[in-house]
Amino acid sequence: MIKNQDPELTFKSSIEIAAAWIACGIDFKKVIFYRQSSIPQILELNWILTSVTPKGILNRAHAYKAAVDLNDKTDPDSGINAGLFNYPILMAADILLFDANFVPVGSDQKQHIEMTRDIAGRFNNSYGETFDLPEPIISTDIPLLPGLDGRKMSKSYKNFIELFSSEKNLQKSINQIVTDSLMPGDSKNTKDSILFEYFSAFLTQDKLKDVEELFKEGAGWGELKKMLFEIINEELIPLREKYEELVSKPDTIEEILLAGEKQAIIQAENKIKEVREKVGIKPLHG
Repeated sequence: MIKNQDPELTFKSSIEIAAAWIACGIDFKKVIFYRQSSIPQILELNWILTSVTPKGILNRAHAYKAAVDLNDKTDPDSGINAGLFNYPILMAADILLFDANFVPVGSDQKQHIEMTRDIAGRFNNSYGETFDLPEPIISTDIPLLPGLDGRKMSKSYKNFIELFSSEKNLQKSINQIVTDSLMPGDSKNTKDSILFEYFSAFLTQDKLKDVEELFKEGAGWGELKKMLFEIINEELIPLREKYEELVSKPDTIEEILLAGEKQAIIQAENKIKEVREKVGIKPLHG
């Protein structure tokens, strides 16, 4: 069952997400920038791919397993709907519909590309060569940040830092990073330290050595978290300012998205026609 959503909130959410991408550097003049929900062919392909995707693959999906972990063991699937369970198929449809050869992802998303390749391979084996098998592009230079509690950063776990939150909320989130009970003056180990991993993501090796010395010298956790906040906030200030400027002009963002969606629909329709012919169905829409 799909819950009714306020159209204004849905619009606001899409504008904020698009603004975040643009603020972080995506050039909408060089890429096709669109809302997945505006491309009906993605949903059609999603439906078709469910028929070739084994349930066993979906059982292993990280998001599904994380949701199960949050449930009582007597009913591990409580509150979990088919949309969440089938989400990897939707991601696969989004990738395969546009013949993507390479997909930039974080190391935690590598599984989705592997599942996409598996789904595409099964379709090709059943209906003939139709989809390319995409390869993941994973940067080894940028560390994967854990959540505030050391687990995978996830909305499900509520252990994430909102990218463009206010300075006050950013400080509050950083203060929630889990540390041990060592007091100021006690030497602290950087190994397996969640806090130090965050420092590692934002500092050069030379500056990181200075922080490592502070850990060894017994700097207090509060002092270190304040320092981390200042480092991250300085990095985010220009991006936050650009983001806030963008979200103040929703009509401009909407125009950018609509232009991208016109291009995306042309490509998507060409591919879905091929898929329909392979599986022997008529179009789901006019």
